Amino acid sequence: MREYFRLLKLITPYKWIFIAAVICMVFSTLFSGFQLGMIVPLIDNIFTGKGIPCYSEHLPTFIKALIAKINSIPPLSLLKIIAMMVPSIILLKGIFDFGKTYLMNDISQKVIRDIRNKLYRKLQTLSLDFYSRQRTGELVSRITNDVTVVQNSISENAVDLIYQSLQIILFLSIIFFIHWKLALVSLVLLPLIMLPIIKIIRRLRKISEETQEKMADISSMLFETISGIRIVKAFSMEDYEVSRFTKLTNRFYRLMMKSIKRMAVIAPLTEFFGAAAAIFVFYYASKQVMQGMLSFGIFSFFLAALMSLMKPFKKLSRVQAILQQALAAATRIFKILDLNPTIIDKPGAIPLMPINKRISFENIQFSYTDGKTVLRNINLDAHRGEIIALVGPSGVGKTSLVNLIPRFYDPERGTITIDGQDIRNVTFSSLRQQIGMVTQETILFNDTVKANIAYGKIDTPDDKIIEAARLANADSFIAKLEDGYNALIGERGVKLSGGERQRLAIARAILKNPPILILDEATSQLDSESERLVQEAIERLMQGRTVFVIAHRLSTVKNATKILVLDKGEIVDRGRHSELIGRSGLYKKLYEMQFEAQS
Repeated sequence: MREYFRLLKLITPYKWIFIAAVICMVFSTLFSGFQLGMIVPLIDNIFTGKGIPCYSEHLPTFIKALIAKINSIPPLSLLKIIAMMVPSIILLKGIFDFGKTYLMNDISQKVIRDIRNKLYRKLQTLSLDFYSRQRTGELVSRITNDVTVVQNSISENAVDLIYQSLQIILFLSIIFFIHWKLALVSLVLLPLIMLPIIKIIRRLRKISEETQEKMADISSMLFETISGIRIVKAFSMEDYEVSRFTKLTNRFYRLMMKSIKRMAVIAPLTEFFGAAAAIFVFYYASKQVMQGMLSFGIFSFFLAALMSLMKPFKKLSRVQAILQQALAAATRIFKILDLNPTIIDKPGAIPLMPINKRISFENIQFSYTDGKTVLRNINLDAHRGEIIALVGPSGVGKTSLVNLIPRFYDPERGTITIDGQDIRNVTFSSLRQQIGMVTQETILFNDTVKANIAYGKIDTPDDKIIEAARLANADSFIAKLEDGYNALIGERGVKLSGGERQRLAIARAILKNPPILILDEATSQLDSESERLVQEAIERLMQGRTVFVIAHRLSTVKNATKILVLDKGEIVDRGRHSELIGRSGLYKKLYEMQFEAQS
């Protein structure tokens, strides 16, 4: 229940709307009682003509006066009064019903909006190690499916929890006021109604958790297969993926039907036991009517109030069932919201001044969450203006090494300093503002060409954006697009070729104009002519900057100031191209293998 109370706390900013909704519920409940109360004069005064009896000496004075007043009105006049009052009561009740429904839905939509915003904001703050453990589709499911389940619990459950409770209080008050002995008998029978329902509800929580996990699996598979549709089609795996998806949806279907079966059985169970209790009370009360101890009108009022208890009890039992589903979803939501990023600004972190001398790696050791060491004994100095090339076989830690510079991860041991300042002691924003990145996997957004180039510098004038595109050899193909720099490029830049996407990413780095540049196979997607032009632009950009280049094609790093050869997470050799090629080491072996492959 802790999660549900946390959800209810989110209503606090909208407490006045909530209070207004509760007031509407109170008045709607009162008008329900007035509407039901019309039974007494209708039967005792109009149909039987006997009048309403004061069956108890202990009735309050104002009740006795009201009964006397009603009894003094001629039946036909009383009928006219009731005929005019009933539509008015129904209309007023309808107005307050509308008010409670509208206001509570307004609160639920605002709360759900807030939850989604909190989740998205939290996802933006979490470190990259979190994303290496989570599936994208599962995170999407938290913001969409789980939040929708919670929305239902607020818009429907909160209304029913309060409104139906008020209804129960009203109708219990009526039956206790009319005949407290019969009311006690009715309440004694209530456990018969609740015991089987409680057992069903307990099982619903576990089923709901499993259901939401399966929905997360479905969302994850959808994201993977839709984003990778080219590979699916290229390998003719459509039927295989359909089969996998069908298995997931069948599992989800079976779990949903288990949940639906238990939800569906609650209402008839409640009705059956409630009806059994009502029949018992009806039999007992009927005898008192026959003996003249109760008027038929008061008996009908009592019975109507007793039967009216059925609906709120049924609703509340369903509330409990839906609540279990909401709690399962809330647990998953708060599990994300309660996470803290592993890489954070240190208290008292200071802004980093622009690099003036060098970046130093001192005795760096690093591993991901699986505990396998990726980098060990890394020591290097990159002086301002140097081009540091990282080469080696795949999986030796080249990308991991450069990811430590912007603090996407922190090393387990050792320090990285810029001009002697440990980067863990400076703010994220000041550190990352000085770093430009172009990765092998081009990341673009479903926005305009201009917005993608200016990403991170959204207020950049158009002439600067065009100049950056020109330097990246992107201006020529942009000019051919129907809307030019205002053309939408689609999700992940799907409307562009691989080379065009890469050139936009390079233009983005050029526009940022950072003192530190990280290029991870930045020219891998370009044809020979584009690569030559972009390489020229990058070389101009490199002047006076510290550059880290990851390249699998060793021909592109011949002019690097320093080449670091990595193997099994360690730097096994270093030097210029001419020095390394003269040694019988790993670099020479890799270079000769590439040369033979090209020839």
